[in-house]
Amino acid sequence: MIGTIVSSIIIGLVLGVLARIILPGKQNIPIWLTIVVGIVAAYVGNWLAVLLGVRETPGIDWIRHIIQVVLAVIGIGIVAGAFGKKGVKS
Repeated sequence: MIGTIVSSIIIGLVLGVLARIILPGKQNIPIWLTIVVGIVAAYVGNWLAVLLGVRETPGIDWIRHIIQVVLAVIGIGIVAGAFGKKGVKS
């Protein structure tokens, strides 16, 4: 159980950081939110990979990882847009 939580946090961090690197511009969101978006992207990406029949492939599961990164990029973009608007005071 603890191992699953720790690995989810690490995977979430990696996916979130990759998404922030891929997205142009600066994303004004905290690291904890980056990790949460990455964790959600990992779980949803696994679910989509199962639906597409590509979760388990010989070697590295590139398709699954690409799905996860794309979802993380979309998630970070949405969250950064929403979070950035909250921080702006008129």
